[in-house]
Amino acid sequence: MKTADKTTDLRRGVDHIGISAAAIIHDGNGKVLLMQRGPKARDENGRWDIVGGAIEFGESIDDALIREVDEELLTRPYDITFLGAYDAHREHNGDKTHWICLLHSARIYADKVKIGEPTKISQLGWFSLSDIPSPQHSMLHKALAAAQEAGIIQ
Repeated sequence: MKTADKTTDLRRGVDHIGISAAAIIHDGNGKVLLMQRGPKARDENGRWDIVGGAIEFGESIDDALIREVDEELLTRPYDITFLGAYDAHREHNGDKTHWICLLHSARIYADKVKIGEPTKISQLGWFSLSDIPSPQHSMLHKALAAAQEAGIIQ
């Protein structure tokens, strides 16, 4: 483990556990909004995923979730419900990574959605469970399972 000092930057998820706030954005009728990760996304480029990102130091979980949705989709979420948490153990560029995802469900005003980070998000789409696109982010199955358990998608 690296020691933090004025010249060392610790990498979230690699040098210490990263914590993210994420959301299954749904329409209330069984469809979820997914985004395809673009060329400048942190990892798993080209894979379909949910909205979310790192919680910044000093930021509340709710504020982080609202910020991430606003940054990525240019709109604010509503009807936010905490679904649970899961570990995300992966490997990226030869480094083992460990994140804890604080997963929520949320709604948005679909007519206001736009890609807010075009280098990190290639495209958006609404999908039912039977037509989830591939390739999928390595942790998407965990989010979809939580959404099924909560009755968001069937």
